[in-house]
Amino acid sequence: MPDQRLAQILANLDALLPELETIYKDIHAHPELSMQETRTARIAEAHLKAMGFDVTAGIGKTGVVGLLRNGDGPTVMLRADMDALPIEEATGLSYASKVRGTTPDGKTVPVAHSCGHDMHVACLIGAANLFAKSRGGWKGTLMAVFQPGEETAQGAQAMIDDGLFTRFPKPDVVLGQHVMSLPSGNLDWRDGVVTSAADSLQIRMFGRGAHGSMPEASIDPVVMAASTVLRLQTIVSREVAPTDCAVVTVGSLQAGTKENVIPDEAVIKLNVRTFDENVRKHVLAAIERIATAEAAAAGAPKPPEITPLDQYSAVTNDAAATKKVVDAFRQNFPDGSVEQTKPTMASEDFGCFGAEWHAPAVYWFFGGDDVNVYANAKKEGKLNTLPTNHNPRFAPVLHPTLETGVKALVVAAHAWVAS
Repeated sequence: MPDQRLAQILANLDALLPELETIYKDIHAHPELSMQETRTARIAEAHLKAMGFDVTAGIGKTGVVGLLRNGDGPTVMLRADMDALPIEEATGLSYASKVRGTTPDGKTVPVAHSCGHDMHVACLIGAANLFAKSRGGWKGTLMAVFQPGEETAQGAQAMIDDGLFTRFPKPDVVLGQHVMSLPSGNLDWRDGVVTSAADSLQIRMFGRGAHGSMPEASIDPVVMAASTVLRLQTIVSREVAPTDCAVVTVGSLQAGTKENVIPDEAVIKLNVRTFDENVRKHVLAAIERIATAEAAAAGAPKPPEITPLDQYSAVTNDAAATKKVVDAFRQNFPDGSVEQTKPTMASEDFGCFGAEWHAPAVYWFFGGDDVNVYANAKKEGKLNTLPTNHNPRFAPVLHPTLETGVKALVVAAHAWVAS
C-alpha cells in the first residue's frame, strides 16, 4: 500500500525537474577541483536558504550544512559530494565543461564532472526542496550535507575536523548515494562492505645519474623502478589468497627528462584497494618490502622514500538500516529495478560520517546509463565498453536519472521521518 504522506512529498517532483535540470547543467558546465568548490557551495547554500533551511557554510573549507527542523522526530543526514576531476571532458554535450583549474602544486589542468558529483548535488537540492514544500508529510530534522573533496579523501574528514560532530545534531541515520554505469532508473544496494578501502602511495627511488653512454658510472633508478613495478604485480597473484580480494595499480612512473641522461631518481605512484583490514596491512607491508629490497639489490645510495598520498576506509552499510531503506525502495520503485549488488573496488570517504559519528549508515548506487544502450551492450557482452565514472565520456542521461536520484533520497529519508 503506497504511503500517502510520502506521495504528498513526491507529488511536486515532476514540476521541479526543469529547475533541477538547469541546476545540474550549470554545475556540470562549471566544475571545481577538490577543496575549491566555492561556486558549487554558494549554489547549494542559496537554494537551502530559499527553502527555509538553517544554513552553515564554510565547514571544512567549502562544505555546507543545512538543517530543516519540522517538529519532534529523528534526524536524517543526506550527503552529496561536490568536487570534480582534473579530466578533459569528451562528451560532446552542449553544456560540456571547458573549465581549466589550478591544482595545489600550481599546475593548470582541465576540469570536468566525470564522476557524477554534479548529479549528486542536483538530487540533494531536489530532495531538500520536496521535504521543505510538504512539511505535513513528515516529522523530524533533515540535515543536508554538501561535502567537498571526496576525490582526494579530504572533504569528509575536513568537515569532521571543523566541528561537524559538535556543531550539529547527531543523525539517527546517515544516507548517501552515487550515480554509476547502470541502467537509468535502477537502484543497487547491499549490506555490509559496499566499497573498498584505498591507499595511495608515492615511492621515491634514489640512484646516481650519469651520461647515457656511461651506464657503469650510474646506479640507474629507471631500471630500479621498472623492476619494482614488475615485482609489485606479484603481490596479488602470489601473496594474497585467491579467496581474498586486492588490487595494486601503478598509475605513474616518472623519471628523467632526456633519452641520453640517466637521472638521479625515479618516482612511482600507486594505488591499493582491499576489503579486509588484514589483507590491507599485508599488501602495504609487501610494497615497502619489495621497494626496499629492489633498491638494495641495485646498490641504491639510500632506501626509497615511501609517502602516503591519500587513504579511504571501506564503506560499510548497517544491516538493519539497509533493510529499512531497501524495503522502502521496493515499495516505491518498479519491480526489478531494486537489485542487490556485490562490493565494488571503488572507494569513498562517505564512510567517515557514520563510522566516526557511531551512527548507522546506508549507501547505494543509482543508474545513469541509457536503458537501451545498456541493454544492447549487455546482450553483446560489451558492458566494459560503456563509459564509466572517471572516463572523459562519462555523462549520465538526464532522465530518468535525475528523478530517480531525487526520489531515492526522499524515499530513504522518509523511512525514518514519516509522521
